Amino acid sequence: MVTSTLTSPDLDDADDIVIGEGVALQVPAGGFLLRAGGAMIDVLVNFIGLLLSLWGVLVLVDAWQRATGAYLEGAWWPVIIVSLIATWLVLVPLVVETLSNGRSLGKLVFGLRIVRLDGGAITLRHTLVRALVGAAELYLTSGGIAALAGMLTRRSQRVGDLLAGTYAQLERLPKAQPLHLELPPQLRAWADVVDATLLPDRLARRIRDYFRQAPRLEPAARRRLAGRLARQTKPYVHPIPDVDAETFLAGVAIVRRDREWRGMQTRRARIARLDPLLEQLPHGFPDRG
Repeated sequence: MVTSTLTSPDLDDADDIVIGEGVALQVPAGGFLLRAGGAMIDVLVNFIGLLLSLWGVLVLVDAWQRATGAYLEGAWWPVIIVSLIATWLVLVPLVVETLSNGRSLGKLVFGLRIVRLDGGAITLRHTLVRALVGAAELYLTSGGIAALAGMLTRRSQRVGDLLAGTYAQLERLPKAQPLHLELPPQLRAWADVVDATLLPDRLARRIRDYFRQAPRLEPAARRRLAGRLARQTKPYVHPIPDVDAETFLAGVAIVRRDREWRGMQTRRARIARLDPLLEQLPHGFPDRG
């Protein structure tokens, strides 16, 4: 059982993205643990790649020295090592995220993708900033700075994300289950006259998500959360019925659902009536089959 108020992202509108048409899209961000797990996989892959590359260089240099009898000067080894480190810690993450639109092996494992703050795809500029800063915060500090930033930011962003204007979007979401609600008998007369057209979409989603997750809440937490949502809903609903908070929320959710359904049916009927007019040819225009 849940012992406190719900902290699911479904009840938090902080991750909503408002697109150009003014529509808010609910796009949850990847949590701290998911980002940490993905980063650990990426760091491990890069470290293994660095070791294999270094081993390959040693084998090639040894073969070249045996074949030619020459020896590589010691001054070249720091150059080779620094080049390999820069390749695997900066260049490889840069190329991978750019070509995969914000994904990497670790992010694929945990269902994450790096996107802009407005939800759009990242570009070379974003990946370059993330790669350069990531080399410092992930490797030079053993991930300490990245972990601290992730715990302190709302979307679990590391410093590279803050500077690049990006965050990790959670793409692997569970399929939403249908919500079955019935109008309480005491609200049938109220449902015919209530005006809930001003209810914001975000608040309507939070009410819907409350009923999806309410069975997992303890009674005290359930009543507390229902009361909070009811107080947020009352300014947008008139008249207010004399019922408890959860019954009130159920009535609002059902009224809104039914009216939206009727509106959709009306629009479909209008489009169906217009279809013959839209598909017919202009007067006098020959039908060329």
